Amino acid sequence: MDAKNLAKYIDNTSLSPQLTRQGVLEICRESEASGFYAVCLPPCWVGLAKENLPHGRVKVVTVISFPHGNDLTTSKALAAQEAKHAGADEIDMVMNLGWAEEGNWVAVENDIAQVVNAVKPTPVKVILETCLLSQDQIKKACHAAAQAGAKFVKTSTGFSKGGASMDAVRLMKASIPPTMEVKASGGIRDLPTALAMIEAGATRLGTSSGTAIISGKSTSSAY
Repeated sequence: MDAKNLAKYIDNTSLSPQLTRQGVLEICRESEASGFYAVCLPPCWVGLAKENLPHGRVKVVTVISFPHGNDLTTSKALAAQEAKHAGADEIDMVMNLGWAEEGNWVAVENDIAQVVNAVKPTPVKVILETCLLSQDQIKKACHAAAQAGAKFVKTSTGFSKGGASMDAVRLMKASIPPTMEVKASGGIRDLPTALAMIEAGATRLGTSSGTAIISGKSTSSAY
């Protein structure tokens, strides 16, 4: 796969709590120049990113209830709606991990569905944090996301004890209907890893190492 085609898989990501205006402007310029699919930024920077990506060639993605997923469902839905109004083209929300841990899948599904319904038809990706889940929990989380109307399931926040793995991506891909997709994120820092995630079934990659990846280099970035 050449660099131009690979770039279309990448959500060029900067989710540092210390991200500044200058950092947002830099990632927007970098993403336009490299042809990335999207930038993925904290909600407070969505409006600025949208202003600096006026042609729509690069989408704007943001995160909701990040990185823990345990905000009130009503707060998640409202935050997603506000982010959409600010210009977000896609919403990456964190699943409620406590409810998943105790097996309350009805609550998990409702949590996701309220966000999906708040921003329709904007695509919603559900971050599962797969490093904290068993295989059975991953399957059930994928089912809940599908039932709730999400467009993607996503591996990781990049802020827990582990990131994306090929095994998790394969399992997620096998656990969703053909209408859904998988986003791999967390620890994707070089070209071989990026290509392996795509081979495993990911159709989108979340990484802060996008430029290095498409140039065949590697970085030590956490996300």
